[in-house]
Amino acid sequence: MVITVRYYAAACAAAGVETEKLDVPEGATLSSVLELLKDGERQAEAGSPPLADVLRRCSFLVNEIAAKDRDRPLADGDLVDVLPPFAGG
Repeated sequence: MVITVRYYAAACAAAGVETEKLDVPEGATLSSVLELLKDGERQAEAGSPPLADVLRRCSFLVNEIAAKDRDRPLADGDLVDVLPPFAGG
């Protein structure tokens, strides 16, 4: 099955791409996808921390809904947004 991952801000810089499609096994969970992302080869922007470090601080959306349960199975065509902490006021 194929899912789409969108990266924002520091996650985008660390991943080296804004969006990528991943072919994941049937029954993959957000947790297992995050492990795949941590282990993958990345072309990060110069000066960016490794994606694995950024992912530890991120929150995630699945199909634009906050993903509280990282063990929930994903489905073919799901969209995962990777949101690092945002500063502001």
